[in-house]
Amino acid sequence: MRKQNSIFDNIDWVMVSIFLVMIFLGWISIYAAVYNEEHKSILDTSENYGKQLIWIGSSIFIAAVILLIDGKFYTISAYPVYGLVMLLLILVLVFGREVSGSKSWFEIGSNFRIQPAEFGKFATALVVAKYLSTMNIKFEDNKTKLITAAFIATPALLILLQNDTGSALVYGAFLFVLYREGLSGNFLMAGVAVVLVFIVTLLFDPKTMMWIVGVIAFLIFIAGKRNWKNALLIGGTAVVFSGMSYSVGYVVDNVLEIHQKTRINVMLGKEDDPKGVGYNVNQSKIAIGSGGFSGKGFLNGTQTKYKFVPEQSTDFIFCTVGEEWGFMGAFVVIVLFLFLLVRIIYVAERQKSTFTRIYGYGVASILFFHFAVNIAMTIGLAPVIGIPLPFFSYGGSSLWAFTILLFVFIKLDAYRMQLLR
Repeated sequence: MRKQNSIFDNIDWVMVSIFLVMIFLGWISIYAAVYNEEHKSILDTSENYGKQLIWIGSSIFIAAVILLIDGKFYTISAYPVYGLVMLLLILVLVFGREVSGSKSWFEIGSNFRIQPAEFGKFATALVVAKYLSTMNIKFEDNKTKLITAAFIATPALLILLQNDTGSALVYGAFLFVLYREGLSGNFLMAGVAVVLVFIVTLLFDPKTMMWIVGVIAFLIFIAGKRNWKNALLIGGTAVVFSGMSYSVGYVVDNVLEIHQKTRINVMLGKEDDPKGVGYNVNQSKIAIGSGGFSGKGFLNGTQTKYKFVPEQSTDFIFCTVGEEWGFMGAFVVIVLFLFLLVRIIYVAERQKSTFTRIYGYGVASILFFHFAVNIAMTIGLAPVIGIPLPFFSYGGSSLWAFTILLFVFIKLDAYRMQLLR
């Protein structure tokens, strides 16, 4: 077995470089989002940009520590890490502090808060990779699928109990990991179909949805094999989807919070609430649109400077990029994310270790969900669910969690010529 002489052996500097560029761009965006004429210093820890510098410095330190630790440690510690994070997710329900309606924070002292939910994604990616890479475990077995689903569903349910729906929805991204490992594409299609049924039912009503499903089912039957088996299959599927459309009303009225229901209706154009629930998105779109092609320039964004967009340094940080750097700046940020995602998948596919490959796809799936949904909600293409833009949004828990998520993969990749289990 080859012995490594340095922590820098086989490190993928492409991913490291993108990480450093992103956290720098994120910091200057946070600086711009909270900037005012009376600011004293970039090191002023009473402002978000000063606090974020501390988080960035500590994240770089964490990244270095991760690179120092033997890569086998992450395979050995997968179950203990998962168990510890699940325990924290339970304890925060009892001892946590409620912030913005979500009881998901531990408060230590008067200035330090940590959100266990952010670390749940890393722990889940680690444990799913460990379990599915275990010898004699076959993904084709139904038992394996059920256990894997339990690993994914447990943190999602605990986070739902914290009233943090956005963070819980991120766990749906693990479908892409399971698809890579052999899950039937029918599950992905079924997931897409469920979302479409939900949206169409909200746009119209259950009766209209039932007619739409019936017509589509009839056309599929006519175009395919016209026998009784196919008729039963298509008919059964149509009945299931029709039943689902009638359950949408119950979910909306009894499961979703009032503000969540309103956000969905505003996004679909069924309600107009520019001064209420729709205010954030409306101001965000104005900010991004006003940036034009090349932007207004650093610290010159009027929407940003006059604080028109709430939560601009956190969930809506992308609108700062759009206003001050315009289409070109937004394009650069999107390209950076896409390049990072493609690089992660490329690196995952070159692994000899099944554990590292599965974990790599977990990293890519989580980052993709955050990236796609966060940007979509800032431009009004998705309801506001309160998830950060990786490496850009203000916040220590999210930056630490994304740093750990990425750099564990970078460390594992340094062992790509070995088989890690």
